Amino acid sequence: MSGRLLRVGTVYVPVMDVDRSSRWYTDYLDAEISYRDEDKAIVNLAGQSFFLVKAAEGERSNFTDIHGEERFSLTFEVDGLEALESVHQEFTDKGIRVGDIEDRGHAGRNFVFADPDGNRFDVWSELSPAYKELINQSFRSNA
Repeated sequence: MSGRLLRVGTVYVPVMDVDRSSRWYTDYLDAEISYRDEDKAIVNLAGQSFFLVKAAEGERSNFTDIHGEERFSLTFEVDGLEALESVHQEFTDKGIRVGDIEDRGHAGRNFVFADPDGNRFDVWSELSPAYKELINQSFRSNA
């Protein structure tokens, strides 16, 4: 194959009120708005573009697995357990709906949070090996 998928460019998130949601993402998650109209907003967060799209009532990015559990479709990474605990506390202090920090039987710990529309997101205490290498290369080239 001469071409390959390089990265995820954009994540689409269904919302009920674009203005309210874009303000929430900027105020609570420190995202930056790069575009907004009445039907959609583009917010930049964690090196990613998120399209907040006005959707039909009750639409969410979550899904139900075969065991009947509601799941998230996206995991954010932080650098270690201390960072995870810090983000969890910050989100709790801001009044964001957060779950408990969990040990799911694999490396690291996780917790889930939700936006005002009920879209759930996961936060994991481990950086992926590819991202760790990218960060290390960046630091070496800037040294």
